[in-house]
Amino acid sequence: MEARRDVFQAIADPTRRAIIGMVAKEATSVNVIAEQFDVTRQAISLHIKILIECGLLNVRQQGRERICEARLDQLQEVNEWVKQYRKFWSQKLDALEHYLNTIPDHKTNSHAKSGKNIKRK
Repeated sequence: MEARRDVFQAIADPTRRAIIGMVAKEATSVNVIAEQFDVTRQAISLHIKILIECGLLNVRQQGRERICEARLDQLQEVNEWVKQYRKFWSQKLDALEHYLNTIPDHKTNSHAKSGKNIKRK
């Protein structure tokens, strides 16, 4: 039985993330993608195959060229997974901020005196 690839496997590799970034901007031929990396054409073909299996790329034939197009809907799964941790850390940082606001001014003003601004999104 063959293991199913998922979107997390796709984004785990920096080369595949770079390919996704290229193709997300504009549909790109496999040859143009391969020219951007210092690896073999066979290695790029394997990365593209994995991205196709994960549902992040679609490849269509256009004359002699194979054109890769992004299908980024699958990244929603990653967004949902990250969202739970964003909420967790947001709550922790809010609690830290609340705690720091309860400390007398002489302790919390050390950042202001040093000229450092601490900002949180």
